[in-house]
Amino acid sequence: MRVGAFVLAAQFPGQGHGEPLHRTVRTAEVAEESGLDSVWLAEHHFVPYGVCPSAVTLAAMLLGRTRRIGVGTAVSVLPNAHPVALGEQTALLHLTTGGRFTLGVGRGGPWIDLEVLGGGLDAYENGFPESLDLLLRWLREPRVGADGERHRFREVDVVPRCDEPPDSPEGPGVVVACTSPGSVRLAARRCLPMLLGMHCDDEEKAEVVALWRREAHEAGHDPLRIEQAAALHVSAGVAQVGDSTAEAVESLTKTMPEWFRQGLGAHRTVDDRERRMRDPLAYTELLCKLHPVGTPRLCADRLAATYERTGIGRFALLVEGTGDLAATERNVQRLGEEVLALLPRAR
Repeated sequence: MRVGAFVLAAQFPGQGHGEPLHRTVRTAEVAEESGLDSVWLAEHHFVPYGVCPSAVTLAAMLLGRTRRIGVGTAVSVLPNAHPVALGEQTALLHLTTGGRFTLGVGRGGPWIDLEVLGGGLDAYENGFPESLDLLLRWLREPRVGADGERHRFREVDVVPRCDEPPDSPEGPGVVVACTSPGSVRLAARRCLPMLLGMHCDDEEKAEVVALWRREAHEAGHDPLRIEQAAALHVSAGVAQVGDSTAEAVESLTKTMPEWFRQGLGAHRTVDDRERRMRDPLAYTELLCKLHPVGTPRLCADRLAATYERTGIGRFALLVEGTGDLAATERNVQRLGEEVLALLPRAR
């Protein structure tokens, strides 16, 4: 089991843009000091739900501020980026950090980002498989050309390549955010590990993992490779460590609903399609029931239960649910120092 912090650079009511970004940097530093395995960064555009528009850029900064901890994107939105540019950035971070960077990619949503950044609705609805395959080729091959619907160019050298120097790790980790059976099949057919969302319970995640395994086997992948990829699935969740469970739950129900209301409510669809938003308080309460929110013992038990039920041993846990810097730092410290101590296989 490997426990990491998940940070959205969330802008809580009354905060400017600098405060969430500073809190993100400090979270990564404290996570490393406290023994966590990784930090995962989200990216969003034009909404206070998260004020980081480039998870790869922020990851580069945090990799430079740390020495041991892994840093991943959860996720880089592929329809908003050229896969070659993202591949070049990934290779750069992989080679300069000794393999500490993991690229998480996802399809994103039908948001106005697609209009502003030029990807267009078709990139969201149809273009993800082509872009993902081009990205993977860039990370694995010495020369790449493209003749697809969205990307066409003559063959060029891949520089820098992830297999140089020869004794470097085999390549950067890539995980795919999976929120539908279609995306699960997409990841499985490429034998890529999944990032599963915090809204899912253990039963749902176990079913998704089972589907992924069936699809990976049907695609003809080597059983050993399937097991190696399956060991890298990531379960997203929320973590809040308190002296009592009631205290931990109350600290989140006081702050997260208004953040959800303000942040998620700011999303605009690219084509003005109608969208529904979860009830912010009910959603917060659901997350508190599903994830490690409570005493150190309860947090450890819930993490262990998820691992036993789903087989997923990597966790990306949202730690900034109070919106307060000092409280977030303390939460990360307790997660590392008190909860991990109750998980024998966490280190």
